[in-house]
Formats: sequence, C-alpha cells, structure tokens
Amino acid sequence: MARSSRAKNRLLGLGLDNQDRHKRLTQGEGFSLVGGSEETHERMTESVIKTVEDLQRQGRSLQDAPSEQIHDLLRKHDRSADA
Repeated sequence: MARSSRAKNRLLGLGLDNQDRHKRLTQGEGFSLVGGSEETHERMTESVIKTVEDLQRQGRSLQDAPSEQIHDLLRKHDRSADA
C-alpha cells in the first residue's frame, strides 16, 4: 500500500488544570481539544479557531499547513487572549 510522502497534521490540545471534574471535548476538522478548566478549554478553542481562520484566508488548512506556521499562529493567538 502506498503512503503519502507528506503526513497530515492533526492538532491535539490537552488541558490539565481541570478541578471541577467536567469532561470537555471539542473536535473539528484536523483538531481535538480535551480537558482543562472552563477558562482553559475556552482559551484553547479560541486560539485554534483563530488559527484555522488565518489559515483559511491563506488557502490552507491545519492538515496541509507547515507545522512551524501552525505553531507560530497558535502562539500569536494565545498571546492575544492575554490582552
């Protein structure tokens, strides 16, 4: 069986600060976000959605964008949540 020469990206966000015992899971095309407090999960979700929107404006998706670009966009959007 032939394999693609380029692996597809899949983003996994894991929140470890959940103290209220709620189970949080958000999935979309190319990403899964699991756990975290309500605030952390919301912040992860917002960062990923903004990243996906930026990539779409460039004609890309999480699956085909370079890992470095995804990393840079996630960091940019996580910092903007602090503002």
